[in-house]
Amino acid sequence: MRIGSKIARARKEKNLTQEQLAAQMQVTRQTVSRWELQTAYPEMEKIVQLSNILGVSCDYLLHDQIESAGECSKKHAPQPVTRLLREVVGKPVKITFTGEEMDFDVNNKRSRILDFDGSWAYVEYQNGKKTETKLIQIAAIASVKLEQEEK
Repeated sequence: MRIGSKIARARKEKNLTQEQLAAQMQVTRQTVSRWELQTAYPEMEKIVQLSNILGVSCDYLLHDQIESAGECSKKHAPQPVTRLLREVVGKPVKITFTGEEMDFDVNNKRSRILDFDGSWAYVEYQNGKKTETKLIQIAAIASVKLEQEEK
């Protein structure tokens, strides 16, 4: 089961409408709808907030192979950051960085995560008219926002 389905299921189990959840999360109802439809993904801090409001673990929300909130354990798959990166590989994203680890070439610019390994991500981005690639530390990433595909 995917993250969007899990958010919708947990929200319904708590008898919350998308509007009520959005108000508690301080986002719009459309944002909650996009999360549930998986056209957008919540940022890490929003996943933590979702888990608290919905009464489920972050592991439950992030791991596809965990089908119910009760079956979470340490033996399941990768870390949450790895899980999120896997979801956005090859898709257009905007990456922001923690203050002290700012990468001005890539920060908040349309880019693509091509691959990742351990604590590094291989990112492609536009620098003027040319396309460049760069290795960035995953620990320096504050957020990854999924962008719409260009037509």
